[in-house]
Amino acid sequence: MTRTPLDPAITTTLTEAADRVRATSGTQVGDMVEAALLRTLTDTVTMGDDGTAFVITGDIPAMWMRDSTTQLTPYLRFLATCPPLADLVAAVVRRQLACLDHDPYANAFNDGPTGARYDPDDVCDDPHVWEQKYEIDSFAYPVTLAHTLWRTTGREDVFDGRAHRVLRTIVDQLRAEQDHDASPYRFRRDTDIPTETLARDGRGTAVGRTGMTWSGFRPSDDACTYGYNIPANLFAAQALLAIRDIAGEVLDDAALAADALALSGELVAGVRAFGVVHGDGAPIYAYEVDGLGGVLRMDDANTPSLLSLPLVAPDVHDADVWRATREFVLSPANPYYVTGTAASGIGSPHTKPGRVWPIALAVEALTGTPEDRVRVLGVLTRTDGGTGRMHEAFDASDPTAYSRPWFSWADSMFCEVALVVADETAPDVC
Repeated sequence: MTRTPLDPAITTTLTEAADRVRATSGTQVGDMVEAALLRTLTDTVTMGDDGTAFVITGDIPAMWMRDSTTQLTPYLRFLATCPPLADLVAAVVRRQLACLDHDPYANAFNDGPTGARYDPDDVCDDPHVWEQKYEIDSFAYPVTLAHTLWRTTGREDVFDGRAHRVLRTIVDQLRAEQDHDASPYRFRRDTDIPTETLARDGRGTAVGRTGMTWSGFRPSDDACTYGYNIPANLFAAQALLAIRDIAGEVLDDAALAADALALSGELVAGVRAFGVVHGDGAPIYAYEVDGLGGVLRMDDANTPSLLSLPLVAPDVHDADVWRATREFVLSPANPYYVTGTAASGIGSPHTKPGRVWPIALAVEALTGTPEDRVRVLGVLTRTDGGTGRMHEAFDASDPTAYSRPWFSWADSMFCEVALVVADETAPDVC
């Protein structure tokens, strides 16, 4: 695979978008947006001769299903007007589906059978797989990306025989993991860090049947405390509606469409029955449950998160429950809400205490009011640690103390906030 220069139409589209940001939010923000939009495409995306595209995270030479989708978020608004950009997204979708076809339990892949991996002693020794942490969003993100591409452009070329097979696999595996005790999946890592391996000899903590589907790991790549992650289940329910649409309208597979719709309803019912818990005066969503009485009240910075539900699960979440949940997660009641002199926002057990994640700030903005978006855009701009880039996390009182000097997902979320602010502030600016 070789890097290829950007099509001039893509460069023009992104430069014009950055000019729009400059006109509404200032030169500094516009310059940061233009640099990030170009950097993601030129430095993380590698085009292949087979019509696919491999996407690294920025500082890790592997492709996550989640990151390779979220890194494309700010570009999706241009798919209908910039065909070369739609071609690029289609190439990413093809590679994502090829990865899932190869191993539907893996979360991150190599660019071919290189044998690279996070831990060479992992149980999975497939040379194509960087890491085999089973995360529900590894299914949901590629499905929703393919669905967005199709709905926005009308193109159906990504839905070939392999895509059809993968969509069937997704539905079947999500259903199989409703009864995790019967699952063959195991993940064991020789480590003293409990979030890097699964208990019970790789099976994870015990769960009861709830109608929800089990996940070994969170979107942070940390092991679930309890096996039913609520935002991931609702995101899966939304993705299953997308499979229903694709199967019924493109693939002419009524059985797959019906199965996807039925399973989506089962996941939503399971969340309603087990994942809505007592809050401070109103019901809220738990972050994780086990169906046996275990409940984890928190939210994590990585998406899908509880805060992100209007973005990732717009048709299946309960808006009233989510509003109460938003109040909870953006308060000290959430054990991972961090307050400092430079910023306040959601952090994660995945990083050091006292650190805020730019991704979570962006989600806070995108699910809030126009005023929230303007405010958060200012916070993000001021907390780049003087680098002109977003990072994984930064100290809430010292933004120069940060993790991951180049984290493309965070860059893209910053761009998305800036572009939405530009749209809302001056929609007629050219």
